[in-house]
Amino acid sequence: MESLCPWRSAEVHFRRHVHHNPQQQQQHGVACLRVQSGHAPGRSRLGKQGSESDSHLDVAPPGAQPAPGRTGEPLSPGLGSPTPHGAESPTADGCWHGVSRIGEYLLVGNVIPGHTCRALHTLSGEELVCKVYDVRNYRDLMEAHYRLAPHRNINPVADILLGDQWAYLLYEASREDLHAYVRSCRHLPEDEAARLFGQVLVAVAHCHAAGVVLRDLKLRKFVFRDTFRTELKLESLEDAFVLSDDGGIKDGGGDDSLSDKHGCPAYVSPEILSTGTGGTYSGRAADMWSLGVMLYTMLVGRYPFQDAEPAALFHKIRRGQFTLPEGLSSRARCLVRSLLRRDPAERLSAQQALEHPWFQEANVGTLVRTSGQREQDIVDQLVPDINSDIMGQAFYG
Repeated sequence: MESLCPWRSAEVHFRRHVHHNPQQQQQHGVACLRVQSGHAPGRSRLGKQGSESDSHLDVAPPGAQPAPGRTGEPLSPGLGSPTPHGAESPTADGCWHGVSRIGEYLLVGNVIPGHTCRALHTLSGEELVCKVYDVRNYRDLMEAHYRLAPHRNINPVADILLGDQWAYLLYEASREDLHAYVRSCRHLPEDEAARLFGQVLVAVAHCHAAGVVLRDLKLRKFVFRDTFRTELKLESLEDAFVLSDDGGIKDGGGDDSLSDKHGCPAYVSPEILSTGTGGTYSGRAADMWSLGVMLYTMLVGRYPFQDAEPAALFHKIRRGQFTLPEGLSSRARCLVRSLLRRDPAERLSAQQALEHPWFQEANVGTLVRTSGQREQDIVDQLVPDINSDIMGQAFYG
């Protein structure tokens, strides 16, 4: 049994275990199949940090022929559709509503392809998050996980269940996202912002060093691991782009040119807006601009560039002019400006940003708390509700 580091392999073959459930077979004509795990029931913990050598999983090189399973069945199992569990039948769009069951999990809420729902393990009672994808392209969505080594600040995939039509990816459950937290706090004191933003940078640096560009970076992509809101993790890698290994991409080098325009309007970099058809831009540098927008918003309580009209918003971003309140420390202002530079070549890398003196400055949080801002000024700086604001919508050029 190989030590588990599955995300570095181009092909991961899962052994299946057939659970004979006459009721499910009668309703769907298939047996319920799932990933076999040596951990707690229903879990393979593929993304956990450290060695997970007891999971039943084979790592095969690209192009290798699948070997038979332990009981002789082929790999690449099929899994039936969710079984209604006191819920309605699937609607015309292929969705299930209410409570349904897949393998050893109860799926709570609307099970909609491309969206998330709650998942409860029927034996352990553990709560997870389930995302449903077309089984034909789920491996493309998982490519960034294949490239990256496990990391504490990146949400691991806990289990994968494959069906004839859908793939069910289960992630560890998380708490409030960073956008909601900043909105509830109005803005963060510098000491807290430094602690949280440092974790964001560590996750991004880990991805960039492995040749993974995250593209759609924003506050909402980072969620809290704990109820005390002290530990952050990147919720998902589904929008990431994996660079080619050619040209020394590993360890943060090589060509990271991208041509697609993918992201969120409030966080999109000026070079993406200015790149014409067929033009390219640096993927890592564009990520760093988005991080600059995140840091500004955490410290100030509003986006550096705002407008209800997309055209006006993009004009402000292209100009790259923004203001910083006087209450911020000089080192915080320096870091924000070093990330929000119009010229991508002048921006700090993720690793350089981690070495910035702001993270070593002591008691910086008191500077914001005693900045003397009027209450009305602070209210005006609230982060907009992304459910009703153009700033939180997806951007595709």
